[in-house]
Amino acid sequence: MNWEVFVTCAVTGAGDSTGRSDKVPVTPRQIADSAIEAARAGAAVAHCHVRDPETGKGARDPKLYAEVVARVRDSGVDVVLNLTAGMGGDLVFGGVEQPLPPGPGTDMAGATERLAHVAQLLPEICTLDCGSMNFAAGGDYVMVNTPDTLRAMARQVQALGVRPELEVFDTGHLVMVKDLIREGLLDDPVLIQLCMGIPYGAPDDPLSLMAMVHNLPPGAIYSAFSIGRMQVPYVAMAALAGGNVRVGLEDNLFLSRGVLASNGALVERAVTILTAMGAKVLGPEDVRRKLKLTKRG
Repeated sequence: MNWEVFVTCAVTGAGDSTGRSDKVPVTPRQIADSAIEAARAGAAVAHCHVRDPETGKGARDPKLYAEVVARVRDSGVDVVLNLTAGMGGDLVFGGVEQPLPPGPGTDMAGATERLAHVAQLLPEICTLDCGSMNFAAGGDYVMVNTPDTLRAMARQVQALGVRPELEVFDTGHLVMVKDLIREGLLDDPVLIQLCMGIPYGAPDDPLSLMAMVHNLPPGAIYSAFSIGRMQVPYVAMAALAGGNVRVGLEDNLFLSRGVLASNGALVERAVTILTAMGAKVLGPEDVRRKLKLTKRG
């Protein structure tokens, strides 16, 4: 059991969820307001993607990130900012008989371009997806993160003084994490997010989670989450497994069956569960000390 837990709120993500819930924030103002709401509810960390305000689809325009970050920093509400660096690795093949050229939805960018907003805005944390995988159910989409691209991104993030959150979707991704540690591309403490229950990645049953936990590098600080209806039970499971917690509309749209959630409501539910278990919920300053973060802006 982890008795001192921090909560991350994954505010919006990049998936096709806006048509299923009107509570998913889209514009920079909405995303910032939702991050602030989550912080007031008890989240120490806000994990932010941005979306095209016109279409609602995932985007990586540094101007959109800049507006989100400015609004959060100017709000007077303290929260650790965690910006995704996962956009720019989307490969959609053209079909089973003619895979090339790539199909619509492909967005492939180099390491430096994928980190442009991080270099500009210097959040305390940014994410690195630690491997490639067939992501989500069906289709010809592959999330692409080659070893050399990850090495280049890790090197740049290290030079910026930003803490990478290493997104691990399966056991093989932990091999990549250990390689980055061995090569001196990750500073202590190493921060890992175990992403469970995503189709074609690690399933979210307890034995699979514990297999991931037992393969973590020594001394790593980690969180764990699952998607959909298992998000809320995973609040307890992650803490019992020794980790920290992530909730939010990126991974789950519902508070209970048929009841659409807000980010604030999901964080409040997580805090209630953790405090009922006897855990202390850490605030942003506690997290900064724990993770040795550098706050800017």
